[in-house]
Amino acid sequence: MEDTWVQDSVDWAKTPQPSSDEVAVYGWIAERGALDVSACATALGMTPAAVEAAVAALTEHRLIYAAGGRLSVLDPDLVADVATGPLQSAIRRYQAQLENVRDQFSGLRGHYLHAMHGRPLQIEVVGRMEEVRAALTRASAECTFEILTCQPGGNRVPEVLEEALQRDTSTLARGVRMRTLYHHTARFNGPSQAYAATLSLLGAEYRTAHELFGRLIVFDRKLAFVPQADSNWGAVLIREPSVVAYLCAIFEQTWTLAQPYSDAVADGLETVSRDIDRTIARLLAAGLKDETIGRRLGMSLRTVRRHVADIMEELGADSRFQAGVLMATRGMLDHAPPAVGSPGNVAGDAPAPSSGAARTQPAAADCPAPVLDLPSTGV
Repeated sequence: MEDTWVQDSVDWAKTPQPSSDEVAVYGWIAERGALDVSACATALGMTPAAVEAAVAALTEHRLIYAAGGRLSVLDPDLVADVATGPLQSAIRRYQAQLENVRDQFSGLRGHYLHAMHGRPLQIEVVGRMEEVRAALTRASAECTFEILTCQPGGNRVPEVLEEALQRDTSTLARGVRMRTLYHHTARFNGPSQAYAATLSLLGAEYRTAHELFGRLIVFDRKLAFVPQADSNWGAVLIREPSVVAYLCAIFEQTWTLAQPYSDAVADGLETVSRDIDRTIARLLAAGLKDETIGRRLGMSLRTVRRHVADIMEELGADSRFQAGVLMATRGMLDHAPPAVGSPGNVAGDAPAPSSGAARTQPAAADCPAPVLDLPSTGV
């Protein structure tokens, strides 16, 4: 490929910029139209040598000059225009080079799209985070009618949500339907609550579930993003229609069983926490380790262990084995957990907490979110 980059002769570091001393001396001279080194130094708290150095620099930069026996100051905007002229020219040259490079690469895209269309299995592995972000941004901009997102985990960073708000608002304004699945733990995340409430008013739809099948983003039922195995930063882009349709069917099944999003306060902290305890009890009885339970429910390991301790305390169990026996005898494992916020989910459906025991509120997983948890794809 032709090398279009050129070396610029501008020395950016040598562009004149007045120091704080020079600014102070310039102001003193501008007010008086004369220079008394001793008086200026005393007034500004500088040494005479520092004043003289500032005057020399101001004279060199043509910010002050002698005229009619007086010292006059020149409009600094005029000096700045002259001083930054080479920089402005360099910026314009770089912008022209940038457009030239973009034009060269754009000529390749037609070949790329033709090759991708002709592949029998349209799967692409994108290993670098920057490239995944670029692919997601492009897919979001080109999306015309629907985005499906499954985002396990409960924590969302406020700065990321603020950046996402404008993008998703624009997407919804184009008439694109947005549906997102979260773990129940997202109900306890304040920024997520505010974000979902705002976008719900614009038409976005959110639901939560105890367990999710993994991270997934689908655009227009044509392009799916799934995480790259053994990587927090890579993604696999899937365009093969049958595979994408299968992933959409998994999403729809989970969506049907999930509950409309609401914050934990609206459902009642006690009710939501008990509902999550039931799921943890069922997973414990199935022999899952705390780490696995945390990943499946979007909780940190520490939070899972607090829930387990609460369950054992409520049951009066001294060991996990004894807790499993007690849960089985009390029928806690005989049915799936009732829906959060449903009429049948009342306090009498579960053992009452022991006296003085505070319910544990779920917290989001402590691990950093993988790359598929991006602003342009929802919360």
